[in-house]
Amino acid sequence: MQKKTQKVWAVGAVAAVVGVGGLATLAAWNDSEWIFAGNGDGGPGLGTSTFNVQQNRDAAPPTAASTWDDQEANPGGEVVFTPGALNLTPGDSVYAPVALKTGEGSIAGSLELQQPVEAADLATSAGLWGALTYSVKATETPTACTAATWDAFGTEVIPAGTGFDTAVAPAEQELEANEANIQYYCFEVTLPAGAPGVDGLQGQTAAPAWQFIATSVDAEAAEAVEPAEPATP
Repeated sequence: MQKKTQKVWAVGAVAAVVGVGGLATLAAWNDSEWIFAGNGDGGPGLGTSTFNVQQNRDAAPPTAASTWDDQEANPGGEVVFTPGALNLTPGDSVYAPVALKTGEGSIAGSLELQQPVEAADLATSAGLWGALTYSVKATETPTACTAATWDAFGTEVIPAGTGFDTAVAPAEQELEANEANIQYYCFEVTLPAGAPGVDGLQGQTAAPAWQFIATSVDAEAAEAVEPAEPATP
């Protein structure tokens, strides 16, 4: 009788061992680890840059109190040419300024002035449009845009005598990031004395609209690109 009891106990012990083994196989501790792209302060760590160009059309170089805004569709912001612009006589030239810069927090970029098109919803006389010529200069030095300053005003962007319908390939002007510099432009529009049929243009009007195409530049990436070493002879 005693031997039978010992045998039953031994079988039970084996079953217990098998049971423990079974639990160890079917169950496990679960753990996982996560990470996220942060900014060092618990906020999102990935995002896009911003690129925004603003304009100012003051008659004098913009001051701290000047208003800068965005005008992204034709006809855009209104520039007013110097007195006499609506009473041109053959040989007259008139002038108008615009200044552009990047906005606060914007990355750097460049500007490229396009040839004019007719301002949206404003009447233009075909004869006067075809007769007028223009020229544009740019500088980063605050300068009034007038007949008196024209000759010394910056660098030529559009050469003198360019017709409104003439295709242009102007040089780009650079804009630094975060309002760091300003490009000042001066527009000269002329009614040439020798324009064909100029005497028949009396009482006509024109409203050209110019577009600046702005393109962003990743300044940090540009600085990271080192010039290639010259080839060894």
